[in-house]
Amino acid sequence: MGLLEDAELAGAFDRAARTYDRMTSASPGYHRHLRRSARRLALPADGADQHVLDLGCGTGASTAALLRAAPRASVTGVDASAGMLARARSKRWPGRVTFVHAPVEGMAEAGVTGPYDAVFAAYLFRNLADPDAGLAAVRDVLRPGGRLAVHEYALGGRPVDRAVWSAVMAAVVLPWGRRHGDEALYRHLWRSVLDFDTAGAFARRLRRAGFTGVRTLPQPGWQTGITHTFVATRP
Repeated sequence: MGLLEDAELAGAFDRAARTYDRMTSASPGYHRHLRRSARRLALPADGADQHVLDLGCGTGASTAALLRAAPRASVTGVDASAGMLARARSKRWPGRVTFVHAPVEGMAEAGVTGPYDAVFAAYLFRNLADPDAGLAAVRDVLRPGGRLAVHEYALGGRPVDRAVWSAVMAAVVLPWGRRHGDEALYRHLWRSVLDFDTAGAFARRLRRAGFTGVRTLPQPGWQTGITHTFVATRP
């Protein structure tokens, strides 16, 4: 089975939205790691006067992580899945949080043009058909000097990283997907990590896209070598 793309992938997320929060909450460290990546944006003054784009916000877990790190920031969450956004919108948020239904390549048409002081993108780029176009879109909406933090499953490149990822998926995540009728989505998510850039390759992709000050930071626990934060700046 090949990877899902575009409308097919958005539809799979729509169907999985009803149980997605329960699945991620069962993943050790999931929310803690998101909060760590959000803190790595290093927004000043608790985010006061900062406008942040939460790209691929899903059901709002990344939005919540941003508000923990920068409680005074204004956050715009964008996602291509209407079902995931419906779950996000059903939660309680400060008035400074808004959500927009749009794919990355359709942000401008949906009125998401920036400029933003920072962009946070969690579990997004490996799901884009054209990650380079996605990075170009991010660069275009960032103000000069604006910061990007990417929180992503990007394997470290060792055989053990691939083995641990596949073992966790086979033991926990794929059975969850089969039980809830979402096997196609979770099989896609498993394969998307194996097929995506290693951490080093994604850092190089960021530099090719024109970002500077690129740093690759690990996550702790079982996700060491599996999940990384990439921080970078638009010059």
